[in-house]
Amino acid sequence: MDIIRVEGVAKAYGDHQVHEDLTLAIKKGECFTLLGPSGCGKTVLLRMIAGFESPDAGKIYIDDTLVSDADDSHQEIPPENRGLGVVFQDYAVWPHMTVFDNVAYPLKIAKRPKDEIKKKVMDMIDIVGMHGLEKRLPSELSGGQQQRVALARALVGNPSLMLLDEPLSNLDANLREEMRFEIKELQRKLDVTVLYVTHDQEIGLAISDRVAIMNEHGKIQQIGTPWEIFEKPVNPFVFSFMGIANFMAVRREGADYVVGTGNQVVPWEKPVGEDRQWSAGFRPSDVKLSRSGEGLKGVVKRANFLGAMMDYLIEIDGEHLRTSIETHRALTQDLMFKAGETCVVSFLNLLWFRAEELQEVVKE
Repeated sequence: MDIIRVEGVAKAYGDHQVHEDLTLAIKKGECFTLLGPSGCGKTVLLRMIAGFESPDAGKIYIDDTLVSDADDSHQEIPPENRGLGVVFQDYAVWPHMTVFDNVAYPLKIAKRPKDEIKKKVMDMIDIVGMHGLEKRLPSELSGGQQQRVALARALVGNPSLMLLDEPLSNLDANLREEMRFEIKELQRKLDVTVLYVTHDQEIGLAISDRVAIMNEHGKIQQIGTPWEIFEKPVNPFVFSFMGIANFMAVRREGADYVVGTGNQVVPWEKPVGEDRQWSAGFRPSDVKLSRSGEGLKGVVKRANFLGAMMDYLIEIDGEHLRTSIETHRALTQDLMFKAGETCVVSFLNLLWFRAEELQEVVKE
């Protein structure tokens, strides 16, 4: 069952068209992430779902209730009546209120009985790991603790849907890692649907049941599980956005496929199609290096020692690729290359894209 349906939504600010004919469905109980580059309209879409912005066209449903209709009835249910919990990037906790009062605020606005407020607030404070800190002010808390207060406040009213707008971007790397797992655990424990907005691929892959990839023009490129998005990207944009990506130009010469400007034939799985120009896409982890054997002959153009890893830039007939190898393995297997040395490159996996698809991504 879908808890959110976005149908044909459009939104513009002056001459800048953020979204056009956008359609999206989010299932009840899942953690769904909107993932895309900064400025692509992720937050705008979240704000329209929350009711803080109104679409110029289209309809938005929450739990089969029409909450925004720009086409026919021009209906617009206010945010406070949509049954949502919202957490923003900057926490937005009240600086003059204690932890208890911040979390209790939505219940006080709803005029819930004092006994009910106390029980629900203390239960939620315990759930987010803030027991014993209920009398502190936000100025006495760390960034991670303030974010927990914001989560508790959003969850205390038992919303069926949580909207999270880059809630971890202001935290340091260690806290981000800790909090992303806590958010996923809270979602499971409380059985709440989560719509998460971020440009951080790692967080999107770690917490999501499904992910929607948006390009810089606000268009959804692919929706799928984290594994599908990472392993089966539908186009070069999705592939390149989801981590370090190598693209190697390949041309068809008769029955062979030849790399770059040289004459080395690709000995692995070939692309399917009649196009003459192709691009082989692969991750640094898909590259196997050796000093001899079957593969493509290359030259190491750059070798960087990064502690636990060796990072290499390799040229093959005018095409450049990046790969890395564990330093320990490089030492024990004679794979400590220096700039200028030759090497042999083979691949664990190749994804084939038509050259014109890659050119379209470059133009955009």
